[in-house]
Amino acid sequence: MTASVLLRSAALAALSMLPGPVASAPARQADPVALTLHRAAAPDPAVRAALRGLPPDIRTGLHVIDLTTGHVLDELDPDTALIPASLMKVVTAAGVLTDRGGAGGWWSTELTVPAAQVGQARVTTLTLRGSGDPTLEATHGPYSLRALAVQARAHGLRSVARVRLADQTLEGQAWADGPLGVPMPALTLARWQGDLPTDAASARQRLGRALIAELRRAGVSVGSEVVESAPVEASASVPVAVPGDGAGDTSSPPEPLVPLARRPEQGIASVRSGSPTAVLAATLRPSDNLLAEALLATLARRPAAPGRHADALTRLRATLRRMHVDLSGVSLHDGSGLDRRNRLTPRAVTTLLQTLYDVPYAAPGTAAPPADVYRTRRNAFAELLPQAGTGETVPRHDGRGGTLALRLRGSGLDVRAKTGTLPGVSALAGYVTGHSGHTLAFAVIMNGPPSSPILTLRAVQDEFVRALASAY
Repeated sequence: MTASVLLRSAALAALSMLPGPVASAPARQADPVALTLHRAAAPDPAVRAALRGLPPDIRTGLHVIDLTTGHVLDELDPDTALIPASLMKVVTAAGVLTDRGGAGGWWSTELTVPAAQVGQARVTTLTLRGSGDPTLEATHGPYSLRALAVQARAHGLRSVARVRLADQTLEGQAWADGPLGVPMPALTLARWQGDLPTDAASARQRLGRALIAELRRAGVSVGSEVVESAPVEASASVPVAVPGDGAGDTSSPPEPLVPLARRPEQGIASVRSGSPTAVLAATLRPSDNLLAEALLATLARRPAAPGRHADALTRLRATLRRMHVDLSGVSLHDGSGLDRRNRLTPRAVTTLLQTLYDVPYAAPGTAAPPADVYRTRRNAFAELLPQAGTGETVPRHDGRGGTLALRLRGSGLDVRAKTGTLPGVSALAGYVTGHSGHTLAFAVIMNGPPSSPILTLRAVQDEFVRALASAY
């Protein structure tokens, strides 16, 4: 491993332990530590020859990095801001993986009651509070409403006057203005992904009815069928002493106790999701737009006020900054890539790929150099991506190949990459193992008129990847 790669790895080693996103700031030049410290070599003629099949009206940007040596192997307009299409899902997945703390992270959902009623068999209100993730089930498995209801019953709960949902933590209607045209509820169920409610009120009723059914199934009576919305609850705090004005100590002593009426509701049941990697793979491999937007919504949620669409995008930008991505020209407008106002540069994409290779979100307890983690298929992010040439005929959620299943078949190459397609837009970015055994990070983004022949662009990309692996 070269000195430059060691320097970079040392600088990024604590990335997964960094606190939440910092405030939004203007785009800056890339941090010197993030640079590969090597200028691009002269392009390999065979690699550039692969691009000759492009129509003349196609703008193309590309960037390639050898992740073993840190060398930039090839670049063509790498800082040109282009429409990325579904490459935006790579940014969304990176943001969610970072937010959850890697492959060992989770989401959680809980049931709470008024603090004064903890331990009582009969309570006035029972509130469902959750992370807003798209993996909570109604009846199946340990991360479900049924598991919560069984826990509540075991905790001694027997009767609930009314059920509430803490659904004020997200301004979900803002997503209805996006290309998908659907809202994102603050609380959701996995089975809704094909049939999202049309507004917050219908989401509340559907989820509330499912919770009431599971409570009754567990032996807990519910007095009202009306599902209420719980107000945003500020955390109770003890007053802090105020310094005097210099004329003696006039500070007030803190209150020793917070009255029960002012305390936040207390949990009586809690469930935890599995690793976020399963839903991220189900998003990236078949390129699921709805799941991508639902995952973006999890980044918007705030405890004290409804989270906005803009809050989620701010957190994504903060994630990219922490990964030393140069944000010049980068513009983020959604999580799925359907919005044609999105812009990414090839260099920004490969920097993101390089960081997620150097700081592999592997299974908890994994301790190995990044190259070993990648080769043994334990790099969580790399394993989320579609794998070329697997041969599945449809991009199933459980299919390894996803949108790359039918591409590069018979090439013998190990390609794990994300596709991007819109009218006039075709992109491919990810990892390929070269004949040297080195892992190469690459990004190629093509923009042209809406009538551009997408199949031709994909064929050129595939030939480019073949030539790249052969040359390096």
